[in-house]
Amino acid sequence: MTDTTPPAAPERKAPSLLRSGMVVSIMTLLSRILGMVRDVVVAAYFGSKSEADAFFIAFKIPNFLRRLFAEGAFAQAFVPVLSEYRTRFTLAEVQNLVNRVSGTLGVTLAGITLLGVAGAPVLITLFAPGFHGQTEKLALATDMLRITFPYLFLISLTALCGSILNSYGRFAVPAFTPVLLNLSMIGATLFLTPYFDQPIMALAWGVFIAGIAQLLFQLPFLAQIKLLPVPRPDRRHEGVKRIMTLMVPALFGVSVSQINLLLDTVLASFLQTGSISWLYYADRLSELPLGAFGIAIGTVILPALSRQHAGEDPKAFAATLDWAVRMVLLVGVPAALALLLLAEPLIATLFHYGAMTEGDVVQSANALRAYAVGVMTFMLIKVLAPGYFARQDMKTPVKIAITCMGANMVFNLILVWPLAHAGLALATSMSALLNAGLLWWGLRKAGIYQAQPGWLLFTLRLVLACVALAVVVLWLVPGVEQWFLWGWQQKVWQMSILVAAGIGVFIATLAASGMRVNHLRR
Repeated sequence: MTDTTPPAAPERKAPSLLRSGMVVSIMTLLSRILGMVRDVVVAAYFGSKSEADAFFIAFKIPNFLRRLFAEGAFAQAFVPVLSEYRTRFTLAEVQNLVNRVSGTLGVTLAGITLLGVAGAPVLITLFAPGFHGQTEKLALATDMLRITFPYLFLISLTALCGSILNSYGRFAVPAFTPVLLNLSMIGATLFLTPYFDQPIMALAWGVFIAGIAQLLFQLPFLAQIKLLPVPRPDRRHEGVKRIMTLMVPALFGVSVSQINLLLDTVLASFLQTGSISWLYYADRLSELPLGAFGIAIGTVILPALSRQHAGEDPKAFAATLDWAVRMVLLVGVPAALALLLLAEPLIATLFHYGAMTEGDVVQSANALRAYAVGVMTFMLIKVLAPGYFARQDMKTPVKIAITCMGANMVFNLILVWPLAHAGLALATSMSALLNAGLLWWGLRKAGIYQAQPGWLLFTLRLVLACVALAVVVLWLVPGVEQWFLWGWQQKVWQMSILVAAGIGVFIATLAASGMRVNHLRR
C-alpha cells in the first residue's frame, strides 16, 4: 500500500457540520414523527395489554442487539478505520475493505440469527424473566421473536451501508432509512391485523418486512459512489482484524445506555402488567430530541473527527468537539425542560386513544419525567463518545461503561421499590449523567477537549431563553383533566400552540440576547 494515491471515491466539496447536522436532523425528525404516529396507532390498537408487552419484548431484543452491535460497536469501530483508508489509500483498497467487512459481518450475523431463532424461548426468559409462569404470554412473545429476530441480520447490514455513506458525506439516505420501518409497522397494523388469529402478530411481520426494505433502499446509493459491497468473508484482512479488535471494548463503551434500558425491561417484567409498555411509550418520547439532534450531531462529527485525527490536527479536533457539545446543550436543555413540564399533555395527545386509559397516561408520564432528567446527558454521550472512538481509544469508554452499569444497577434497586417503573427510568437517567460526566472529564483531563471562547455568554443566553420558555408554557398549558376530555383535534391544536409558543419565545429570547446563526456554525 502507498500513501500517495487518489482519493477513494469521487470527492465533493465538504458540507459544513451545521448543514450536515441539519440534514440528518430533519430526516431523523421525520422518522421520529412517523415513529410517534406508529406508536399512536399501536397504542390505539393494543394499549398496554399483555399482548403489547409481549410484542415490545420481541421487538426490543433484536432492536437492542442492533443498537449494541450494528449502530453501536460496529459503527464506532468501522467508521474510523474506513476514514483512514479513505484518507490514505486507493478506491480499490477501500472497496476491498468494504467487501471483506461485509462478508465477515454477514457470515457472523447469519450464525447469530440462526441461534437467536432456535433459542427464542431462552432469550425471552432471559430478557423478561417475569414472563416465566405466564404460559400464553411467553409463547406469544417467543413466536413473535422468531419472526423479528432476523431483523438484526438485515438492519446490521443496513448499518454497514449507512456507515459507508456517512463517511462520504451522504448523510441524508441513512437518516431517511428508518422511515421505512415506521411505515411498514403502521401498514402492518392497519392492513394485516385482520389476517391473524393473534392480531399483534402482524406487527412482528411488519418488522421483518421493514428490514428487507431498509437494506435494499441503500444499495443504489452505494453503487453511485462505487462502493457497493461484494461480500467476501476474510477475518485475516488487516482492516477487518482492526475493526474486530476495536469492536470488543466498543460494545460497552458506546452502548451503556442501551444496556441500562435492557436492565429496566428485565426488572419491569416483574412489576404490574403494563409497566413495560409505560416505559416504552415514555422512552419513545424522550428519544425524540435524542434521535432528532443528538444522534444527528454524533453521526456527522465522527467522520470529521476521524479525518482530523488521521490528519494530526488536534486544534480542529477540539474545536469540533466543543461545537458539538454546545449544539447539544442548545437543543437538549430546552427539550428536557419541555418534557418535564408537558409530560401528561404529550402522552395524552399522542397515545390516549382506543385501548390506552387515563391511568396508562399518568403512569407513562411519570416515567417520561424521569427520563427527561437524562435527556441532555443521553445526547451528550452521543457526541462525547466519538471523541474516543475517532482516536480508536476503546479502553477508556469501557472503564466508564462498567462503572456506569454498576451504578445503574444500584440506582435501580434503590428506586424501583418506592417509584416502581418510574424509578427504573430515573435510575437510567442518573447513570447517563454519570456516564456523560466521566466521558467529559476524561477528554478534558487528557487535553483533547478544550473549551473554546464564548462559553459564559453562551450559557447566560441559554439560561435566559429556557426561563422564558418555562414561563410561557406554564402560563398557557391547560390542566391535565382537560386533556383527558378533549378529542384528538383539540389536543393536537392545543399542543401545537404550546410547542409553537415555546419554540418561538426560546428562539426570540436567544436572538434578543445577541445570538446569531453564524455563532452556530463550525
